[in-house]
Amino acid sequence: MTESSSPAPGRSFAELDALSTEELREQAFALARERRDVAFFWSVLRHLPNADEAAVLDGAPNSVGPTIDEAAALWRELTGHGYEESAPLLRAAFIDYLMKH
Repeated sequence: MTESSSPAPGRSFAELDALSTEELREQAFALARERRDVAFFWSVLRHLPNADEAAVLDGAPNSVGPTIDEAAALWRELTGHGYEESAPLLRAAFIDYLMKH
């Protein structure tokens, strides 16, 4: 994994907050994919304006169902990579995830 795709442990809030929302998303998604953390993807997707479309997918960590690739595909479909009014909440979720892991 390259240095740009996964953050170094111990990065500060200020360092992460200086990144664009898209850079934060890329790093958080790369880390979640590496960790196989489906729960993170579903927690983020539930906060999007069109999240009702994701309601049919269970997302429980030990259920047979969505995979990380499905979560990433759903993200692209629901957002078109735009963040709209969800940007502050998503930034906070990405920063929190990167700081904790």
